[in-house]
Amino acid sequence: MNHNKFIFSSISKMLGDAVTATSGVGFGIETYPICDYVMQSIFLKMTGALEQKMKCISWEMAANDYEYRYFRYSQKPLGECSSYKEKKEIYKDLVEQISKFKNEAFDLHSINKANILNESSMQVRNSFEGSNLMVWAQKGFNEYQEIWSAVSERYFIHDKSNLFTNRNNLSNIIGVKKSLDEMYTDHLYKHRNRVAHNTFSYQQNLPTLNTLIGGGYIYDNYFVYFSILVLIDNIFIKLYEEYLCSLEEF
Repeated sequence: MNHNKFIFSSISKMLGDAVTATSGVGFGIETYPICDYVMQSIFLKMTGALEQKMKCISWEMAANDYEYRYFRYSQKPLGECSSYKEKKEIYKDLVEQISKFKNEAFDLHSINKANILNESSMQVRNSFEGSNLMVWAQKGFNEYQEIWSAVSERYFIHDKSNLFTNRNNLSNIIGVKKSLDEMYTDHLYKHRNRVAHNTFSYQQNLPTLNTLIGGGYIYDNYFVYFSILVLIDNIFIKLYEEYLCSLEEF
């Protein structure tokens, strides 16, 4: 079964679907409790879809290269593809496969990272602007805009082995507090596990004093999560497009 149609479909569509589904609810204070339920639902759907997309990309590569199939499915199999580490593995595999079929090192600088970032930012911002969800979570949306405005094309596709740039490579940029790697691992991935396994059920719904003092809680933001997921999705869509072109040239 060919998975190309699914791989090329953008998970950002789920944001628009959620906004449409809640558009008739209204903005009254009595509607605010709906927000967290809707946000969790979108978040789980997007993380799940991206995990499945990683597996589909890996499967397509395995179908075209038996050596890769043996390596990835017998020697070093992947798990759920939910962690950053596993997504980084698929990213590395994809870049290596492009180079293999092109018969030369793939130039990552040929990818227009600015366009990928701009498109990802627009997809998230345009989905939420003026919507119920933005009104319900206005403070979070404002904090998201501040956080995301510091993200540039230097944050991702750093080299052939790293999907995201690590913090050390960002230390000379004024105002940067966390890399996308840290945002994903320390916040998005932890929240994914909490929601997916309902660990909130036995925990107090309050941050600790140390968390409040550290200020890292501002990254516990659904809009930041959505933007990171959409950015990852668009990166893989672009790389998979390059992969299919390299197959045709082989």
